[in-house]
Amino acid sequence: MKQAAVFIFLMLMLSAGIAVGQSNELQLAQQYTANGEPDKAYEIYQKLYKQDNETYFTVFITNLIAIKKLDEAESIAKKMSRRYPEVPEYTLKLATIYTQQGKADEANELYEGLIKKMPADVAAISMLGMQFYQNGNIDQAIQTFKQGRKVLNNDGPFVNELLTLYRYKRDKTALTEEYLNLLPQNKGYIDQAESVLANLYDEADYDMLKFALLKRIQKAPDENAYVEMLIWQYLQRKEYDQALTQAIALNRRGKSEDSNLYDLCRTLADEEAYDAAIKGFEYLISKGKEGSVYVSAKIELINTKSEKVTSGKYLPADLLSLESDYTNLITEFGKGRSTVYALQRLARLDAFKLHKLAEAQRLLEEAVKIPGLSAQAMASCKLDLGDVYLLNGQPWEATLLYSQVEKDFPDSEMEQDAKLRNAKLAYYTGDFVYAKGMLDVLKAATSKLIANDALNLQLLIQDNTVADTAGEALKMYARADLQIFAEQPERALKILDSVDRKFPGNTLADDILMARAKLFIAGKEYEQAAVALKSIAEDHNQDLWADDAVFMLGDIYENDLNDKELAKSYYQKIITDYPGSLWVNEARKRFRILRGDTTGV
Repeated sequence: MKQAAVFIFLMLMLSAGIAVGQSNELQLAQQYTANGEPDKAYEIYQKLYKQDNETYFTVFITNLIAIKKLDEAESIAKKMSRRYPEVPEYTLKLATIYTQQGKADEANELYEGLIKKMPADVAAISMLGMQFYQNGNIDQAIQTFKQGRKVLNNDGPFVNELLTLYRYKRDKTALTEEYLNLLPQNKGYIDQAESVLANLYDEADYDMLKFALLKRIQKAPDENAYVEMLIWQYLQRKEYDQALTQAIALNRRGKSEDSNLYDLCRTLADEEAYDAAIKGFEYLISKGKEGSVYVSAKIELINTKSEKVTSGKYLPADLLSLESDYTNLITEFGKGRSTVYALQRLARLDAFKLHKLAEAQRLLEEAVKIPGLSAQAMASCKLDLGDVYLLNGQPWEATLLYSQVEKDFPDSEMEQDAKLRNAKLAYYTGDFVYAKGMLDVLKAATSKLIANDALNLQLLIQDNTVADTAGEALKMYARADLQIFAEQPERALKILDSVDRKFPGNTLADDILMARAKLFIAGKEYEQAAVALKSIAEDHNQDLWADDAVFMLGDIYENDLNDKELAKSYYQKIITDYPGSLWVNEARKRFRILRGDTTGV
């Protein structure tokens, strides 16, 4: 017994020693390969293969193919495939060698044979498909999974595998069909389908999707997954009326919750499809007060009408009609948590459009006293009330509210917003030293917009208090800036036009041009805005507002003056002349879209 134990121990030690030796040799061969010296690895792999055919088959064959010893590789692969016909790996490698030798017919014959011999076993089919995929045979992998479904007499398996392969091949038709086959039983895939298809589709592909969906809806009119995808398709094509029509039809059949339609209407409003959004909200309201979104829909209906009116040219009568709508809403539902947002919107309308500051102040003072408001809602009301106090000539009351919000929301974007308002208040009132101190901190704000606003304002103060240490010209400009904030364009322009006369030789030329441009844009006077912005881009191309002016020109020519080529030239100018600009990524995206790239990224 002792001799037997000693013998077994010695054999184990010998085996361990051989294994260690093989491991070291394998590492050396792999190092040669990594260094681009596969010829030096050949003899090592050959030796290892002779010691253990199965373990070292793959690395040896790969080496032989790399050094073009294809005949030797073919001979080895044939022997292994004959010895182990049930193992697909050897046949696959032989087919790969045939492909390298230009024997496409022989390779395809082997591929077809493997697929035809598949057993009715999910695991075996998956393994073969993955081996094809890893071997780079994407078409054969797809064929394997499709044939596997036939063998199993089940269209359910291999969904994720086929989706991955179709996406890899960018086979948009097959990918679309696979998703449409999947969605009725697996509605959780709808979001994934929309995301994947949006990244792959060109404009014409949405037509393909539309026809495929309409065909399926005709056969299965009660399958709401198809209708949801059709609604999404219409949204991508900006065919908002059709999207709403389908959504309302789905809701009427009881196949969609009111909240889903409400969310769609919010999306339409965000997309500035105001008429469609209004129609949708009106439909929800027509369902009666017992509806789950009745109050919300009423509020959003008025908000959407407000956005529609104020986004274009409007008359005083339009604003008064909106004011009446908000007032009626608040009268109907009272002043509470559910209507606080409507109170805010009414107050902003009164303050900034109708310039009824006393009324706006009263509304917001009532809003902050509403019991049970969330901390966020309370802070938002306080910031708005602070703005109204500022416009109403009560800066101390304003800064008190801003400071309360700062204290209540430490280390948050809300705190940074409040700090910026406090800094602007100091700037508006001519306290430039205090404003600069606060703005210096805000340059590191987590919000890029707040950080950029803080930097621009700090540079404005810094650049215009060097020669003029008292900043008298800047104080006058700040008064104009406050009128811009108050949406009093006539007053602002009057002050801006007086700066040069009262303080000749000041350094505010580009700032005044930018202020004028913003006023013209707010008034939809785009041609005049472009003139002011071009003056900045051409005559002040190294100053603070240069990159902003160039980007704004691109935006105006793209979206308002309908000159895509000129817009493209301005976006390109941002990319080439101002690579450090905050606008460079957005400019690059828009430039690529205008150039005709499919995704713009």
